[in-house]
Amino acid sequence: MPITKSAQKALRQNIKRRVKNKKTKDNLKSLLKETRLLVSQKKIDEAKKNLPKIYKALDKTAKIGVIKKNTAARKKSRIARLINKSH
Repeated sequence: MPITKSAQKALRQNIKRRVKNKKTKDNLKSLLKETRLLVSQKKIDEAKKNLPKIYKALDKTAKIGVIKKNTAARKKSRIARLINKSH
């Protein structure tokens, strides 16, 4: 356990941030997983409807620093390519 007041506060902040980051990442992962499932089931129109949601989630997570900018760009590129390729 932290001893100093500043270390105690840092621990509290860290816990809050970890929870928020995990929630954001889990939401993003579930969107990507759902879209990949739709593509595998040949439901391309529904997968294309998910694309703006995925882009928004990726941009937000990159903006707040949960994932890096290039990681977001790579994921956007790959999911778009997957959808277009299976069309």
